[in-house]
Amino acid sequence: MEMTMQINYEQIMGLIRQMPANQIERIKNEISDKYIQTRSVKDITDFQKFILSAPVMSAEQYDKFKQNRKDFNQWRTN
Repeated sequence: MEMTMQINYEQIMGLIRQMPANQIERIKNEISDKYIQTRSVKDITDFQKFILSAPVMSAEQYDKFKQNRKDFNQWRTN
């Protein structure tokens, strides 16, 4: 037998606030360890996929970028 309940965020927080600190810590750890990590892996958004598929600078390109930034900063301050 399965039972479904409609509980909003405020009601959940009210129930959690009534719990002892050690049980709140236990809930926090269980949610962090199991739920959030598995959800975050599954719920990759289109934007995240776009960012993850973007090109990456090589070490030489990054060195050139840092030198250019240094040159521009000197030009602005002089």
